[in-house]
Amino acid sequence: MVKICCIGAGYVGGPTMAVIALKCPDIEVTVVDISTQRINGWNSEHLPIYEPGLEEVVKECRGRNLFFSTDVEKHVAQADIIFVSVNTPTKTHGLGAGKAADLTYWESAARMIADVSKSDKIVVEKSTVPVKTAEAIERILTHSRKGINFTILSNPEFLAEGTAMKDLFNPDRVLIGGRETPEGQKAIETLRDVYANWVPMERIICTNLWSAELSKLAANAFLAQRISSVNAMSALCEATGADVSEVSHSVGTDSRIGPKFLNASVGFGGSCFQKDILNLVYICECNGLPEVANYWKQVIKVNDYQKSRFVNRVVSSMFNTVSSKKIAILGFAFKKDTGDTRETPAIDVCKGLLGDRARLSIYDPQVTEEQIMKDLSMRKFDKDHPAHLQPPSPTSIKQVSVVWDAYEAVKDAHGVCIMTEWDEFKKLDYQKVYDSMQKPSFVFDGRNVVDVDMLRKIGFIVYSIGKPLDPWLRDMPAVA
Repeated sequence: MVKICCIGAGYVGGPTMAVIALKCPDIEVTVVDISTQRINGWNSEHLPIYEPGLEEVVKECRGRNLFFSTDVEKHVAQADIIFVSVNTPTKTHGLGAGKAADLTYWESAARMIADVSKSDKIVVEKSTVPVKTAEAIERILTHSRKGINFTILSNPEFLAEGTAMKDLFNPDRVLIGGRETPEGQKAIETLRDVYANWVPMERIICTNLWSAELSKLAANAFLAQRISSVNAMSALCEATGADVSEVSHSVGTDSRIGPKFLNASVGFGGSCFQKDILNLVYICECNGLPEVANYWKQVIKVNDYQKSRFVNRVVSSMFNTVSSKKIAILGFAFKKDTGDTRETPAIDVCKGLLGDRARLSIYDPQVTEEQIMKDLSMRKFDKDHPAHLQPPSPTSIKQVSVVWDAYEAVKDAHGVCIMTEWDEFKKLDYQKVYDSMQKPSFVFDGRNVVDVDMLRKIGFIVYSIGKPLDPWLRDMPAVA
């Protein structure tokens, strides 16, 4: 029986290995991690991550041909194929700080693989890594191999949180990059045969190593660029009276452009977009391409501008101060159908409002109070590191309360900020919300999920990203 081991039981490793186990019953799949808490979670009734459809797959395969273990070295030694899905956070100090990827965990994994291996291995990059990482890993493995052959492949993931299981079951493409040598091509065929159990062969793209590594960064950069482009348009729409939804629809009907990723919002989040663009910027700078680096930097700048613009709109609309006012934050995850809060725009918006001494009441159906408090107290990029290396969270932040009901969050609030597009926020009884709030009552819709006309008829002063401004707001423009 072929044995696969995945190092890293996170958002990528867990779901990917679960689907491989489901679709390849003849392969034994083991996910390993040094975090006992995380592995215990995968072996429990309550998985450590929320993803629609994941629980059913894990429970069907777990104990049959899908296993979760902290005995990392044992399962790495036994495996034929090793997926490495460890963190590649942005460096917080040293050369390339704030841009370059920190490959500490990748290097540690490579050295461990070299130390414990007693048979030939295919080592698969599953983490998002800089171009030429495979070359560095090859050097570590080949200088320590003791007669063992290691073949490196790049197999980047293209999952979107909230739809990860659908993306795994029916991917747009599976990308496999390897060396253009007989050994490299044989390894590509071995991994291709695994995916071919459920993915049509025409969707499995085989390239050289460097193309595969760069393709992942390029894909995320292009997607983020589309979001920043429509968000930049949203600011112009507000200034001119245009409606960004109508502009987006019109632009998206052009077959050369398409409608996806053209929804204006308070900004993009998630574990990949900002990290990968910063990584891309660093690679461009290192290769003497400052103009290219500056182009991609602007995507991040527009995203930061959109978040600060939202905060400024809230503060200026409420008589230029939110000091001691209660603001309800509906949604904290970076998108619906996930509990992931990495780089969520809600963090920056909350910190901006706290900076003006607002009192925040936060509700999200999938994010715990502990996680919210930790996010609001951590420095930028700290969260990319494993949990045991993150700073401990404070017991509380005086101006923040976390509640488990949207109506409780909005009670006696002066304003409501919708930060995540959870379906339940579209279905709230907004008359009930209005009746429970201070007057005048404000709704700041960072996801364009509410019926603006209906809310204004109830009596709300409404701000929606990129929509024609409420007369009240036109008299109080967002300040820089």
